Amino acid sequence: MPELPEVDSVKTSLNELISGKTIESVTVRYAPMIEGTPAAFQNALRGKTIESFSRRGKYLLWHLGNKTLVSHLRMEGKYYLKDAGAPMDAHEHVAFVFEDGKALHYHDVRKFGTFALRDHAEVYTTPPLDKLGPEPLSDAFTPETLRTWLKGERAIKTVLLDQRTVAGIGNIYADEILFCAGIHPKTKARRIQDADKLARCIKDILQKAVHDGGASIRSYKNTLGVSGRFQLHLSVHTKEGEPCCFCRSAIVKTKVGGRGTYYCPRCQKH
Repeated sequence: MPELPEVDSVKTSLNELISGKTIESVTVRYAPMIEGTPAAFQNALRGKTIESFSRRGKYLLWHLGNKTLVSHLRMEGKYYLKDAGAPMDAHEHVAFVFEDGKALHYHDVRKFGTFALRDHAEVYTTPPLDKLGPEPLSDAFTPETLRTWLKGERAIKTVLLDQRTVAGIGNIYADEILFCAGIHPKTKARRIQDADKLARCIKDILQKAVHDGGASIRSYKNTLGVSGRFQLHLSVHTKEGEPCCFCRSAIVKTKVGGRGTYYCPRCQKH
């Protein structure tokens, strides 16, 4: 968390709030978040104008002319727009001050978020974006591309969480996708018979979540401080012990690859 839909919501908010602003200065209070030295990071960004924001998988991209800033929010990263003179609170670790008197603060309780500055021409061919699979909501993602990963002994949920398979799926949406497809999360990848249905469920679930602004589980809110609504439509994730919306069997919680996993034992037998 945040996953593809939540990052997409952040992207939309920042395009509305920040695009066109010029960076006057950058404050870095927690250096491990920054690839390279804070001084080099600050110097490279000073005077850059933000042209737009985009998303690749779970990554947020700041387009700055010949440079692109790649931001990963990890578990609980958030951005807040404030006045330039506003103090940084205890969990705000990077602040981008703009020439118009506003500032964007990066808030991250766990300090897991990362920032990497890349030449724009190389951003998609160098880490961390170079190994990502296709965007699930793009034409590049098809049942045929999915089938290339439906091999071996790995659990299907583990395959979906592998960002090389398809970019942007995390724990919440993997559970919901597998429920939609009627697949047990521990089923071995090579046993999946209907790649068409699974690919369709990936697109359907993520499209609905993007439309709803993501899911506000735990502390997630988008940059405007608005909670997503997709959690109102979750079928299995976090529903342990509750009746399945289709068969009324109790939702079960287990672990797959160390991740808390929810499924219906009747609707997802295989």
